[in-house]
Amino acid sequence: MMERRITIGEIDPVEFYGINDAKLTALKEFFPKLKVTARGNEIIARGEEKELELLHEKVNALLEHYNRYNVLTVANLKRLVLEDEAVEDPEDPASIILFGNGGKIVRARTPNQRALLEMARMNDLLFATGPAGSGKTYTAIALAVRALRDKEVKRIILSRPVVEAGENLGFLPGDMKEKVDPYLQPLYDALADMIPPRKLVDYMENNTIQIAPLAYMRGRTLNNAFVILDEAQNTTRNQLKMFLTRMGASAKFVVTGDASQIDLPRHADSGLTHARHLLAGIPGVAFVEFDAGDIVRHRLVKEIVNAYAREQ
Repeated sequence: MMERRITIGEIDPVEFYGINDAKLTALKEFFPKLKVTARGNEIIARGEEKELELLHEKVNALLEHYNRYNVLTVANLKRLVLEDEAVEDPEDPASIILFGNGGKIVRARTPNQRALLEMARMNDLLFATGPAGSGKTYTAIALAVRALRDKEVKRIILSRPVVEAGENLGFLPGDMKEKVDPYLQPLYDALADMIPPRKLVDYMENNTIQIAPLAYMRGRTLNNAFVILDEAQNTTRNQLKMFLTRMGASAKFVVTGDASQIDLPRHADSGLTHARHLLAGIPGVAFVEFDAGDIVRHRLVKEIVNAYAREQ
């Protein structure tokens, strides 16, 4: 009897195995000849070599699915295990943006994500707009990290307007960083996928990577930088004009947002929707419009977005 150990990397074991190992139990049902157990981030299997090889192949397919969609259901698992082709059709290597932590492939996975990748090669100012979960910000941050690694820029600057999403959070304790970090957490999460923890801390400490509220952009000239403004639908016209005019030499700017989720007071016009009309047609400025087909979060997110769109 042979033994095979299969690592699931840095994925939370509960996410991958399921509560009370429900997904692991479902997987084991397909391999009755194997003795399969899990310990931490390792699946340990004992049995015949041929069966072990097939199990390894199927687990790799499940890992690929999870890393792509950030979700793995029992139904997904059964479909992937039963398929003759365990992994979906190979994708164009040109869609790979970079290799993140643990060798995780960060790629442009949808037509509009690939369009953003292509447009970034030819334009210095890009607008990526569309629904939640379509990968606008994540793809933009991946492009920024790649540009930094390839020494195309000297720093990355990420910004968001600090606007509460329909809730009054009141007083937040702590210094400036502690007050605004909750608003900027999605940006930290994306960076943590792509840069080793110690390296990310170093970058933050030496200002190679800066994350700051939009208000802190005023008066700056941003040279040799890859600059991303996220949640731009919550900027006013003057705020977005201020941000765009920070562009310095050898800089690339990406503005992302979702016009269906504007949290500004009712009397304020969104700077994002204004800029889409005002700047269209200027050479060097490109617009990529994401849609529900680009959503790569949980499958229900697409259904939720479509349901709200039908109501409008």
